[in-house]
Amino acid sequence: MKTVVVAHGDVAPADRDELRDADMVIAADGGAFALERWGVVPQMVVGDLDSLGDEKADALAKRGAKVVRHPVAKDESDLELALRCAVESQADDIVLLGVFGGARLDHALANAMLLGDPAYAGLGLRAVHGDTQVRALHTGRTLALRGEPADIVTLLPVRGDATGIRTTGLRYPLDAETLRFGRSRGLSNIVASRPASVSLEHGVLLVIEIRKGGMT
Repeated sequence: MKTVVVAHGDVAPADRDELRDADMVIAADGGAFALERWGVVPQMVVGDLDSLGDEKADALAKRGAKVVRHPVAKDESDLELALRCAVESQADDIVLLGVFGGARLDHALANAMLLGDPAYAGLGLRAVHGDTQVRALHTGRTLALRGEPADIVTLLPVRGDATGIRTTGLRYPLDAETLRFGRSRGLSNIVASRPASVSLEHGVLLVIEIRKGGMT
């Protein structure tokens, strides 16, 4: 089952393609604006509605959307609350759109860190923006890369150092090596051949893949 969650950040025109085979679409508060531009009514709208507003939320409810309101004073972001609903939908492919860009750098960074939460390990969680896709790789797991030769692959450790990293199919291979948290060594590797993969023994990596068509 595929669930798409749309947040209130920047979306690329190509991101709309993710909705074509989605079983469920969830708007995280102002993410409903992007869906409105695309002519899509989400099955759910989740958040404190400080961006969307009650009037638009009520209009979506009349068109069949389930509106799940939360107080403004809360411990989770609207995206985190919407992601929780996506997990409860039993989806095995969860796509986040609109999680980067926008006026709030703090939200973009928090959204990136959310991907690395071990609570979501094994759920098929990925963030997409145009030619860029971000996934998390957790302790003891292997991730098959989706890129083609010449595509960029960046490996960023979060939650501390990532150890025992091994790669296949990349121009600059890693063999049981460590990437240090806060260091830039994992930036801008390149797919040299397929199949390509990344594994690690301990830690969490954000795996960022950029199609060569998206490079400038």
